[in-house]
Amino acid sequence: MDADIKIVRDEKERVIIAGLHTGSRDYINDTTEESMRELTELVETAGGEVVGGLIQNRPSPDSGTYLGAGKLSELKNAVDTLRADIVVFDDEMSPAQLRNVNEYLKIRVLDRSMLILDIFAMRARSGEGKLQVELAQLKYQLPRLHGWGLEMHRLGAGIGTRGPGETQLEIDRRHIRTRINALEAELKEVKKHRALLRARREKDDVITCALVGYTNAGKSTLLNRLTDAGVFAEDKLFATLDTTSRSITLDDNRKIIMIDTVGFIRKLPHYLVEAFKSTLEEAATADFLLHVIDVSSGETDNQINVVNNVLQEIGAGGKPTINVYNKCDINPDYVPADGGRSRHVYISARTGKGIKELMEAVSDTAPGRKQRRRLLIPYSEGGVLNMLHDSEKIISEEYTADGTEVEVLLDAKLYGRLKGFEV
Repeated sequence: MDADIKIVRDEKERVIIAGLHTGSRDYINDTTEESMRELTELVETAGGEVVGGLIQNRPSPDSGTYLGAGKLSELKNAVDTLRADIVVFDDEMSPAQLRNVNEYLKIRVLDRSMLILDIFAMRARSGEGKLQVELAQLKYQLPRLHGWGLEMHRLGAGIGTRGPGETQLEIDRRHIRTRINALEAELKEVKKHRALLRARREKDDVITCALVGYTNAGKSTLLNRLTDAGVFAEDKLFATLDTTSRSITLDDNRKIIMIDTVGFIRKLPHYLVEAFKSTLEEAATADFLLHVIDVSSGETDNQINVVNNVLQEIGAGGKPTINVYNKCDINPDYVPADGGRSRHVYISARTGKGIKELMEAVSDTAPGRKQRRRLLIPYSEGGVLNMLHDSEKIISEEYTADGTEVEVLLDAKLYGRLKGFEV
């Protein structure tokens, strides 16, 4: 007789989110209803369930407890009433603020940076990605070793506990610094390897295009659509972290390496930007960018600003860029803030709408655009004809008494070498 099988489902951790609206002109970094909705998505991505939330209107955070005394008391009542397991704040908090709030609430307290780091730890798949995430986590933890309170007893289960592991949280500053130095040395070698690959691509005249954009804008879905890359794509924040490169061939035979990069987000911890520098350099060194933009979001213009700010920070601000307005099947009426003056294309990566127009824009923007040329190759120059057959797109070919007459697509550089054969 088959034994009865009992399925045990882990209950999601109950989370209350909290933030401080200062009324700052820096709308992107202030706590708003949109940033709280995004924080809710982050919690859900990490495997939690938001059961409540509150925002305090206050010109600046309390230096000791982030929220004022009255609001903190209200938060404590909510924690008890809603039987919350965790409180997540919408900003990065100081070690003292985390310690004081943790001691007052008597439950696990995380800030936005800790939550994002935890998601990155969960999503990282490649060796490089795991190194980058661990480095960012350790740099975050280093000034917070003293006074972790309840967090010092974490056993690596639940939101905010993934990554290096419980022993990593209990070692002293000296050991953490040693580990940081080791990780930085390993990532330095990775950076050298990337630099060699880039140098080889430049030597071989390989054209590179980096896909950049806000998290969940649809970069991986678009890469799959363009290249059949088979990249994991999911309707969640930071569904993919690891850089993926795939090649496409344009109609004129130009080959382009399409590079998917990590998604950006408001209040992205600077530890992560620093740790992922070697990955983000792919955007800085690419020949041009596809900025994938989610027009179905209610915060499209703010998300564009977040991405542009990060691109400036990593030195990719002046790159030739095609703005790819994705999910136009959901919101076909979106109008760019600049009135559409920038190079742009409306697409749906999910349905394939607009992909033909996108490829035309890519062909126009990518360097080395080729033009039709008619050449007469003497029979004594058979090597030239073989080279054209191997690397270029032959449109027509005819054998004559004087040699082989071909119509071929050539870029300016190769045309310069073969100009003497032009008919």
